[in-house]
Amino acid sequence: MKKKGKVKFKKAHHQQDFYKILRDRVEGYFTENNISESGNLKMYFKSFVLIGGYLSIIGVLYFGKLSTLNYILLSMVMGTALAGIGMSVMHDANHGSYSKHNLVNVLMGYTLNLVGGAVHNWKLQHNILHHTYTNIHEMDDDIEDKLVLKFSPHGETKWYHKFQIVYVFFFYSILTLYWALLKDLVQFIKYNKQGVDSIKGSKRSWMFIRISVSKIFYFSYSLVIPIFILNVSAYNVIMGFLFMHITAGLILSVVFQLAHTVEGTTHPLPDEGIIENDWAIHQLNTTVNFSRDNMFLTWYLGGLNYQVEHHLFPRVCHVHYPEISKIVQSTCNEFNVPYLESKTFTNAFKSHLRLLGYFGKPNVLKQTIE
Repeated sequence: MKKKGKVKFKKAHHQQDFYKILRDRVEGYFTENNISESGNLKMYFKSFVLIGGYLSIIGVLYFGKLSTLNYILLSMVMGTALAGIGMSVMHDANHGSYSKHNLVNVLMGYTLNLVGGAVHNWKLQHNILHHTYTNIHEMDDDIEDKLVLKFSPHGETKWYHKFQIVYVFFFYSILTLYWALLKDLVQFIKYNKQGVDSIKGSKRSWMFIRISVSKIFYFSYSLVIPIFILNVSAYNVIMGFLFMHITAGLILSVVFQLAHTVEGTTHPLPDEGIIENDWAIHQLNTTVNFSRDNMFLTWYLGGLNYQVEHHLFPRVCHVHYPEISKIVQSTCNEFNVPYLESKTFTNAFKSHLRLLGYFGKPNVLKQTIE
């Protein structure tokens, strides 16, 4: 397990002013309209709906005396709420954009622990590795080849990768289940060895205890309490738990992949630790929006269909993305830099499948991706 290297971004002469001007214009939008970059009543209401829905369903599953079919169906609705909490609540909170008050961000960020994850590892993987080194092979953990899945043109192609568009959805479906069971332990060890996680000594031991306690809490209310204390059918509880995670895993995996693993994005390799692009231009080359006109998806996905805006301004709450996207797109056009977009969810999904199929072919011509 090798340490993560250092990668720097190099500004070309014609890129020097782009991000500064874009940032000034976006900041000007908030100043001129006298609004905060953080969340507002829309954000708080959405949080109430998603978290309240998740907790209410737990109550019904505990005490509703449901048939197996209804238990599973309601658990799938719960999985939909779980994914919504991840995309629309904890994501902004752990970027510091949910509220202008840090304590609120911390508390809402821990909704990730409520649904089985661990904030500490998530911030390392997402905020540091993914947002800094988007789509860079062996730097961005989110596109790292996993088991039998290949998400980068630069990884080694195995014979089974040509079938990955068939079996990929099985692995997508177990994402959150693996996350709750093993992923945080694996990452806790891996990031320390790679030098990504800087905490040492007693602080590291205390963090491990905190993560362990949150896992015990999660599995207690999900499995132990309903089966052994409330005498809910063990079969119903286990099947519901599995179908909840299948639902959440599929939603979260697909939504994320539509922003970075689709046709048109780049996967540049650093030359002696240097990426020949400004960081902001790199984000625009590696990130794609989709379904910007779909109001429901924009609400439910927490603005993750506006990934371009999110990667350029991660400290801005997603409720503002539709408006600032107009500024971003016009500035990109002005500077002749890419603004990548799939018009519909279906188009983005098909593009993702085509790229997975391409990555699975032997002797992939990397230059067509780069």
